[in-house]
Amino acid sequence: MPDPIPSCFTGDTQNKGAQNLVTSIYQTKLAGHCRMVTVTWCKNSMGQGLCVSVDEPSDQSMCKIDLKPWYFWRKQGSKGFEINGTKVQVCWDLTSAKFIYGPEPQEDYYVAVVCEEEVILLLGDMKKEAFKKTKARPSIIEAILVSRKEHVFGKRHFSTRTRMDETLKQPHDINIECNTTGPIDPEMSIKIDGQVVVNVKRLLWKFRGNQTICVSGVRVQVFWDVHDWLFNPGVGNALFIFKPISSVSEKSKFIEQHSSSNASMNSDAFTNVEDKNPSPSDYCLMLYAWKLD
Repeated sequence: MPDPIPSCFTGDTQNKGAQNLVTSIYQTKLAGHCRMVTVTWCKNSMGQGLCVSVDEPSDQSMCKIDLKPWYFWRKQGSKGFEINGTKVQVCWDLTSAKFIYGPEPQEDYYVAVVCEEEVILLLGDMKKEAFKKTKARPSIIEAILVSRKEHVFGKRHFSTRTRMDETLKQPHDINIECNTTGPIDPEMSIKIDGQVVVNVKRLLWKFRGNQTICVSGVRVQVFWDVHDWLFNPGVGNALFIFKPISSVSEKSKFIEQHSSSNASMNSDAFTNVEDKNPSPSDYCLMLYAWKLD
């Protein structure tokens, strides 16, 4: 499948509970235009890192931050770059950040992207500190989280704690269990907050599919593709997509058509049918699950 883990992030993959790469894509107004801002958190044996990039039709500008254990001063600071002559500043304070579940902090931090004296994107719970440090005002147009990608690792069990819908602020525990070896026919189950929401038997025949579930009153469509787990072990990853049912119509038709024709369901194909002007309900979560030997 596409979207493999970059080689610079693979040093920690032997840690079964590791989440080495988390990527969130936001749509915001920057330098007078709507643009996509990509925030990537990574972790490897040398430390942790953060990359903020802005997609520009003619180029891509980015700010990379290394959080190596011995570089304490780099846990707070700022860096800048330009987009079509407009200055963009990335400010951060990760001095007291708590990294509980993976490479992305959960609390006591902020990351702010500032352009033309406006904070166009603000991450973390230290919002007051961010505005005081940047001396910038909040943006009139709030950034929209378009998609989130996470890489998870395991042998039979794969888990993460994250939001499955942009409208649901409370994170959920997602657990995937799949046994593809042994005398018993492979089957797979997906649990949300300890409750089984998807149970697939005869997985050899149903290695791609979708099912609608309900999470905190919100209908969510779950897509899965575990082809490589079964037929290319040790080579590829499985892909799980969680998508609110309210905005899934055209995307689900596209994926179902490719699924029925045994075409690989991947993030590139999914992106091809993303709306040009997403709303908060267009958020989707993609989990890339890698089996460890």
